[in-house]
Parts: sequence; C-alpha cells; structure tokens
Amino acid sequence: MTWMRFFRRSRRDADLAQEMNSYLAEEMDENLARGISPEEARRRAYVKFGNPQQVREGVWRQNTVVFADNVLRDFRYSLRALSRTPGFTFVAVLVMALGIGANVALFTVVRSVLLNPLPYRDPGQLYSIYEHDRQAAKGYEYAPVAGGSFFEWQKSAQGVAEMALISPFQGYNVSAEGGKLPEKLDAAWCSWNFFHLLGVEPALGRSFTAADDQAGAEATVILTAPFWKRRYSSDPSIVGKKIYLDARPYTVIGVMPESFTYSGAFAANTLQVWTPVGHEAPPELLKVFDDHEFVVAARLAQGTTLDALIGRLNGVQAQIKVEHPQPGVHDAVYGRTMLDDTVQDYKTSLYVLLSATGCVLLIACLNVASLLVARTAARSKELAIRAALGGGRWRLLRERLTESLALSMAGGGLGLLLAWAALEWLIRTRQDMNRVEAIHIDGLVIAFAFATTLLCAVFSGLVSAFSADRKQILTALQDSSRSNSAGNSRAGLRKVLLVIEVSLTVVLLVGAGLLLKSYQRLRNTDLGVPVDNVLTMHVSLPIVRYKDAVSQVAFLERLIERVRVLPGVQSAGLVSTAPGQGWGGDFLMSVVEHPPLPKGTGLDLMVRGADPGYFKAMQIPILSGRTFAADERLAHNHVLLINQAAAKLCFPGEDPVGRHLKESYNGETYEVIGVVGDTRWQIAEPAHPTLYWPIYGGYGGATIVVRSTHAVETLAVPVQKILGEMDADLPVSDVTTLRETIAKSTLGSQFDSILVLGFAVIALLLAAAGLYGVLAYLVTQRTSEIGIRIALGAQRNRVLHLVLLDGLRPALIGLVFGLGASAGLVRLIRSMLYETQPLDPAVFILVTATLLAVAGFACMLPAWQASRLDPMQALRTE
Repeated sequence: MTWMRFFRRSRRDADLAQEMNSYLAEEMDENLARGISPEEARRRAYVKFGNPQQVREGVWRQNTVVFADNVLRDFRYSLRALSRTPGFTFVAVLVMALGIGANVALFTVVRSVLLNPLPYRDPGQLYSIYEHDRQAAKGYEYAPVAGGSFFEWQKSAQGVAEMALISPFQGYNVSAEGGKLPEKLDAAWCSWNFFHLLGVEPALGRSFTAADDQAGAEATVILTAPFWKRRYSSDPSIVGKKIYLDARPYTVIGVMPESFTYSGAFAANTLQVWTPVGHEAPPELLKVFDDHEFVVAARLAQGTTLDALIGRLNGVQAQIKVEHPQPGVHDAVYGRTMLDDTVQDYKTSLYVLLSATGCVLLIACLNVASLLVARTAARSKELAIRAALGGGRWRLLRERLTESLALSMAGGGLGLLLAWAALEWLIRTRQDMNRVEAIHIDGLVIAFAFATTLLCAVFSGLVSAFSADRKQILTALQDSSRSNSAGNSRAGLRKVLLVIEVSLTVVLLVGAGLLLKSYQRLRNTDLGVPVDNVLTMHVSLPIVRYKDAVSQVAFLERLIERVRVLPGVQSAGLVSTAPGQGWGGDFLMSVVEHPPLPKGTGLDLMVRGADPGYFKAMQIPILSGRTFAADERLAHNHVLLINQAAAKLCFPGEDPVGRHLKESYNGETYEVIGVVGDTRWQIAEPAHPTLYWPIYGGYGGATIVVRSTHAVETLAVPVQKILGEMDADLPVSDVTTLRETIAKSTLGSQFDSILVLGFAVIALLLAAAGLYGVLAYLVTQRTSEIGIRIALGAQRNRVLHLVLLDGLRPALIGLVFGLGASAGLVRLIRSMLYETQPLDPAVFILVTATLLAVAGFACMLPAWQASRLDPMQALRTE
C-alpha cells in the first residue's frame, strides 16, 4: 500500500494543495463578509488553518518510501553531475558498452551453441555412438560405424537403448522442373526409426515406416523446411507428389519442422533431404564390418547409463573382431552425448573467445574505475565541503555508486545494441557453424546483461568510493592539498588498477599473436600444388541413366575433351577429390613382394581416382615412372600411382616402380607405374600416403579441375553450359577455386584470430589511455614540486626522464605479470594452434616491444609537458 501511495504522491500532493487552497479561500471569504480587511482576513485564515507547507510536507513524508526517494534523488544528482562533464561521460559509457556488449554477445553464442539442449525430446538421453580402433592415433578415437556392426549392436542393445543408423555423407541430383535448374543436394540416409528416436515428427505428412526402409519398397523422401521453402515455395501440396533424385522418382512423404536440424562430427548442417537407408544403401554395405559409412544415434532407456551401454557394445565389438580379423574391423566402441558430438569442434574456440571478452570487460571496469578515481580527485574540494557540512560517509558512498550505476546502465543499454549487431554479423559470417540457427537473444541473455551491468557498476563505484576516505577528503581543505597524501594515495590506487589492466592486456596480446601466427602459417601452407587460377567443380552421374562403367567413361571423356578446348583453359583433368577438399576414402593395402603382414593389419592408403590429364592440370610432378596411358581403364585399370609418402611407407629404401600392391579387402593386385608428388587432403593435415588409379568407371562422377592463365572464375559458366548441353538434368556442384577452398578451410582460424586480436587492440588502447591519465594526473598533483626542482636547477631532460619512468613503472610491472600469466595460460589454446608453439619467443618479444612502444608514446606527452613547466607560473598556482 505504501508503494502505491509512493508512486501516486505527486497527484495526492496536487489534490491536497487544491483542497487547502479551497479551504483558505472559503475562510477568507467568510472573514471578508464580516467586514474585515483583506490582509487581516488572510492572516486569520492562516492562523486558523496552520502552515499549509508544513501540512503538505508531513503528508508527503507519509506517502514516501525513504530508500526509493533517496535513490531517485541520487540518480537525478548523478545525471546532472555527469551532464556537466560530457567528455568524461561519453568515454566511460563507450568503454562500458564495448566490454558489456562483447560479453553479452559471446555469452549468447556459448549458451545457444554449447549449453542449450538440442531441440529434441529428452535430449539428455541422446548419444552418438562410434567405433574405435585401440591402435588409432590420438584424435581419431571416433570412427564411423560399419553397417554389419550396427545390426549386431542393435540386437545386443534391446531393452537398454533404441538405436538408429545414419549416413550423412550422401548426395542427390534433383532434376530440372517447373523452370528451376537442376541442383546437387546434401542428403542423408537414415533408418526408419530415426525421427521417432529424436522425438521429432514432420510438420507436414508423415515419417518413415519400417515398410519404407526395405530394399524393394517404393522410393520415399522427406524434405527439410529450408529446402522445401526455397525449391518449392512452401507449397503444402508437395506431400504425395514425386520429385526426381538422380533421375529416379521419389514420393515426398513429409516436410520436417523449421526448427529441425541435425549435425555432428561427420554431418554438416546443410542436409536437405532424408531417405531410408534400407532402401538406398547397397545390401552388402549393411552386412560388412570393415566399411565404415555410418553414424549411430542411441536413446538410452530410463535407468541406463552410457557406460553401461558402451560396456555391452564393447563386448559385442570385441567378438566381431575375433570372428572377422581382417584389416579395417575395429575392436572397441566409443560414445558421447549428441550435444557434444554436435559442438565438439567449436568448444575450445568459443570458450577462449568468451575468456577474451571477460578480460576486455574487466579492463573496461578497471578503466572506468580509474576515470572515476580521477573524477573523485578533481572533486575533492567539493566533497570536502559537503563532508564538513555534515555529509555522511554512507551518503557520499551511495552517490559514487549511483553515479557508477548510471554510467554502467547507459553502457549496458548501448552494449546490448552492440551485442545484437555483433550476433547478426556472426550468424551471417559463420553459416558453417553447427547450431548457428539457435543463436538468439532471450530473457536470460537480457538478465545476464543486467547482472553484468550491475557488477560493473558496483566494482567501479566501490573502487572510486573507497579511493578517498573521510580523512582524505577533509585534508583537501588544507592549502597544500595539491601535494598531500590523499593525492598520492589516489595515484597509487590508479597505478595498481593500471598494473592489472596492463597484465590482462598482455595476456590478450599474446593469445592474439599466437592465433594470428597460427592462422598465417595455416593460410600459407603448401597444398602440394600451385593454387592460383585453379577452378574445381563436381559432377555426379545418376546410375539410372549411366548404368555401367562404359557409359560413364564415354560421358566423362567427351566432357573433359570439350572443357580442354575452351578459350582460356591451360589444362584440365578429372579427379575423385581435389587437394584440400576432404578425405575421399581409403583402403588397406599390402606389398606383394614383401612378407605378409600380421593377420588383421594393412597399410592404410588414401585413395584417389584420376585421369591422365589431372597431374598436368594440377602441376603435380611425376617423380619416377609414368602416368596413366589413355587405354588404362575399365578392364585394364590394374595399375596405380603412389605419392612420395606412400612410397616411403610401402617401399622404404626401394624403387616402387614395377612392384605391386594388393588390396586387403578383395585381394586385387595392382602394379605401381609411377611416383608423384605429395598433396594435402586438408590444409591443416600433413600429406597422407595416397594411391591413384584410373577414375574412369566405378566412380559415378568426378571433380573437374581447370587451370587457366587468367581469372579462372570466368570459366565456371562455360563449363556448366557444356554440361547442360550434354545432359540438362546434371547439375554442377561445389564450384570453387583452390584459393577459396583454402579460405573456407581456414575460416574458423581466421575468425578466432581476428576476434581475439580485436579484443587485444581494444585492451591496448584502454591501457594506453589509462597510462596517459595516470601520468597526467601525477603531473598535475606534482606541479609545484616539479616547479621547485626546475627553479633549483634541475635539468629539464632529467625531469623528463623521471616523469617518464614514473609513468612506465606500472606498465613494466604489468608487463612482467602479464608475460608470466601468459606463459601458463596459452597452453590452454594449444589445440587451436597450427605449427606454432604456445611459448613462441617471437610472439612474446613482439608483444613486449608493442606494449613498451605504446606505453612510451602514452607517457611521453605528460612527461614532455612536465619538463616544459615554467617554475614561476607553477609556484604562483600553489
């Protein structure tokens, strides 16, 4: 009730004033009617009624909540005080906005991507299961699953977990229709119970059934909402209609909800259609144990733990290995939550960025606290007078906190706008990031922003409030206050704040330097081929139209011959997977001329299919032997080339040409006809032992590589026109240059390094401003002392050096502490670095030199002004 009266007190006061004025007017009228003079009538009315102002004040106090009234009064006073110093206010609000905005943005990303549960039913019960080879190198613990292993696991897991099979590596060509061009779709196969396991049903139509998941069933497909909207303009009548994928008719039975996405360690967030695995996969692929093409999703039964499930599946997999000891069969099982599986690649970098923004926020708070300490020092006489007139310590402290809160609230509001803009930019920039669609500002983010703002206000306000106790404030009334201990104590506090600020800045600079150096080395990594003016594009041949290897060979030969005669084409070739564009598959091989390997083992070689012109187009050197002949394909394709890494692995100290490799899976034997240079399958990975065999026949498609003497991008359209003339339903996909491939591969590293560098630069600028402010304040405090020194004969250069060293001292102390902290903390980002050591001396030296240069520049102007003081003028101001 009191609070209601508090908010209505202005209206109550107006009503009361009107009522009292009415009463006084009536009393005066009655007195005038008795013949009394107007002055006497007024006097008698007031004597009878009493003091109206006193009555109004009493009623006002009854309707007032004292605490709220004091807070409002303090806020009004703080806003008036801040409005008198717009420069200080602008700088403080901007500093706070940068710190709070960066933290709110990164908190939103971390919460949305790493912490929020997946949009499925009971997501805490969902796990991704992988095979594991106990002999595998560290970092490759989670391997795809073989189809045969899954069905053995499924039998064993009955009653413990429901399991579903997914193959997210697929793709389809959707045919031209309704005026739309053909296009290549990222697709996934899944077992019929997959969507039921997740607890997600289509928004339109139905999900798969067990009948759909059979080899002889009618072909069915489920569309994702983005693809449905883009390709079919959100037409609900698409359900039940047929679309053509790889020239085969598929009935659309459902459209998934807008909120549905699936991604993971092997699944991109670009999947557009889903088809049943039992209908799509070759039957033999679902029975073998050494061809790893799948991911397994599992929902645990109530009361079951992941360890219990993995323990049971480990026993099954160990028995599989005993019964099938051939190479490629793994002997163990690993699992992790589906959320971890989705975000594992982004965890470290996002937490590093969040830590960096935390440093920026702390630096911002320290900077604002330092500004408030300086402001308190500048108002010392005002505060001293107020204290002398009875102003209590709590009242002065409350005003400092209120002033800090006003600055922080303005900074927090602006910071929230900056965070929103930063998130919009991030979402557009990092479409490759899993769960990027989940990033949004909600009530909890706003609550976090408010809490951060409040903490900043309390921290900055308390530091400035306790920088001057009552005794120090009162000493400001003394004539010599300009050089007293109160001023020295404030300067000392600002120096301590500055030491902490510089230390945090050094940590950020070292981290940014390491990430930037890592990115530069990654970007400059040699793929093994010249990357300028090389265009790549992929074409897939549907088996319905190109049923056998002969028809595939004929089509690809005609295609590449037409591409080679295009104006501007220097050379062109075909390959299954171009350098830098992925793994592309591998086989276990053995050397025929060497003693047999132990049972169940083999030499792991990455596999590429290539035509004879590929090596010329990519400028991969033929180191020994020869490349493929024109007729070495189809039935005459039992020849291969190997790279240098494979030669060292398979034939150490020997000449590989003329020797033979045998495939462990089916026993096929191939003659090595040449050795070629190494290329990288991924920019951040070393060259892997690789074999090449003729691409014609068996691949069902190829990547076209074109090298030009000029801007190769202009050749993309002519190549697509050739393909359209040859087959109007064949789309070209993944059209990119090798330069763009490298840029895409290094996008995450670039993003992290630039952001941390940006935060470090902001911190460095704030530290420089803090150094300048501290030294300028010290010069002001010591004006009379410096004047006396110069008057007594001190050399101005000596004064310059003394003042400069006084300013650089906190910077040097902060540098030492910062370097020490960096040496310990940078080890946490080791996994983010490429060919860069956490304790890289060049980075530490560069950071030291940069900080000293910036600190020296920031301190030079106040030091120069001190050395140029006129001693007579300085003494007169005392």
